[in-house]
Amino acid sequence: MKKIISFLLVTAMLATAMLATALIGCGGSKGSDNSDNNSSDWSYIENKGDFVIGVTYFNPMNYLDDNGELTGFETEFAKAVCEEMGVTPKFQKIDWDSKEVELNAKTIDCIWNGLTINDERKANMDISNAYMENKQVMVTKAENVEKYSTAEGLKGATVVAEKKSAGEEVAQTDEYFSSAEYISVDSQAKALLEVKSGTADIAVIDYVMTIGTLSEGSDYSNLSVIDSQSFAPEQYGVAIRKNSTETLKKLNDAMQKVADDGTLNEIADKYNLKDLIIIEAEN
Repeated sequence: MKKIISFLLVTAMLATAMLATALIGCGGSKGSDNSDNNSSDWSYIENKGDFVIGVTYFNPMNYLDDNGELTGFETEFAKAVCEEMGVTPKFQKIDWDSKEVELNAKTIDCIWNGLTINDERKANMDISNAYMENKQVMVTKAENVEKYSTAEGLKGATVVAEKKSAGEEVAQTDEYFSSAEYISVDSQAKALLEVKSGTADIAVIDYVMTIGTLSEGSDYSNLSVIDSQSFAPEQYGVAIRKNSTETLKKLNDAMQKVADDGTLNEIADKYNLKDLIIIEAEN
């Protein structure tokens, strides 16, 4: 009888332990699921306190000054907007080709780096209201401007642009470049270096980049924009993760406030970009 009673006691204890473990496991799993389901993108950003901004370096948008500090129009604009949003900006250099992967993996919270708004990107990311106009232009050595001012002159020329950029789309699809050889590079800065060094003839890049980069006394003062041709008028926006409704509203509201109080125009004027700004003050 004692053996039977002992056996029953042990069995009961094991059953109780297994039930408790199962309940704890279910409770923990349920809690985790609820946390994930109820946690919006904005809650995630607000809880950690910083807004990680994916950038590449190009003047005048985001670049390192003589002291090695990050500066530029978008750097200052982003700081002002983050102050309105109540978060701390944290800038992180990214590979432009992997920007959407990094965004969705949450290694960054937004892409704020001369991002052209188009239907494909709007399908994959939420994008802010447009804040700036831009276009794509050709840059070549000053002595070659006249030579490449017509499509016929591009026969056999080597054209470079940043991979997965608006410049690449132009170089690959516009009939003007049909007789040229196209090569992709990993940044707009690299595209300019290729032209400067003579390993490429033409770079297709953002017009805004030429404003800050091709100025007199710069490293690229021997390069010029081919003014007779421009392509793909476009607008810039800030990209965040898809379906981040609350984050998008806070971002758009903060951008508008920075425009309303005059800060946006002050920053744009500092970098000779004021004529390209398209957010109008509402007050």
